Amino acid sequence: MQTSISNESGKVVIKLAGRFDFNTHREFRAAYEPFIADSEVRSVTVDFSGVDYLDSSALGMLLMLRDKLGGAGKDVALAGVRGNVKQVLDIANFGKLFQIS
Repeated sequence: MQTSISNESGKVVIKLAGRFDFNTHREFRAAYEPFIADSEVRSVTVDFSGVDYLDSSALGMLLMLRDKLGGAGKDVALAGVRGNVKQVLDIANFGKLFQIS
């Protein structure tokens, strides 16, 4: 998986590409951890437009992201969700936990 990060006026977008699975947990955590304590950041959106696969460990990583950033008073959203990724998120009822577009 590859990640790219943009930060415009406190709105961070973490764009993912490739497979989002257990093997990417360190890279994913490293992408969002700097924003937990950053008082300038108000929201983080994870862009899934380049993701073609995710597994149950990826769902766990998203829940951890939500807990850590939510605990710091920051909004978390998921964007670019489509295909198999959308299906997995729908089955897991993530629409009740995240704003998904």
